[in-house]
Amino acid sequence: MSRLLGPLVSRVDIYVDADACPVKDEVLRVAARHGLKTYLVSDGGIRPGQDPLVELVIVSRGADAADDWIAEQIQEADICITNDIPLAARCLERGALAIKPNGEPFTENGIGMALAKREILQGLRDSGEITGGPRPFSKSDRSNFLNRLETTVQAAMRQRYRSKSRQP
Repeated sequence: MSRLLGPLVSRVDIYVDADACPVKDEVLRVAARHGLKTYLVSDGGIRPGQDPLVELVIVSRGADAADDWIAEQIQEADICITNDIPLAARCLERGALAIKPNGEPFTENGIGMALAKREILQGLRDSGEITGGPRPFSKSDRSNFLNRLETTVQAAMRQRYRSKSRQP
């Protein structure tokens, strides 16, 4: 499918690390409003919808299969929705934007610290010093996500336009 919408602007695509993503419906609503192609990437368990702009991508089971597929496909100014810090880092390296389901953005300035913190916490979990997981997902997280996704879509479209208008 062609990514061109006009002579200078290519479409922004959204990639969702869909396993256990609590905001899939919200992503699809925002994507539909903007006419954006959305890829729901999972190792199964998600029912396909009827929207031609939504593609369900089933990857083989494996720890990083969905992450690898997204990282290989995503392009500059596309958007990734994930809680996975290493995946977010890979997307940022490709010039894409990445946000968490709670609306918190991953940034070039913060991704190094996020990766380091992840490693420290993983070590503490492995040693048994930390048990439990993240706090429960809340209504305010969902609201923050919707606001952030809308502003991220607008930023991605501007980034895509600037990138394409500089090409000869």
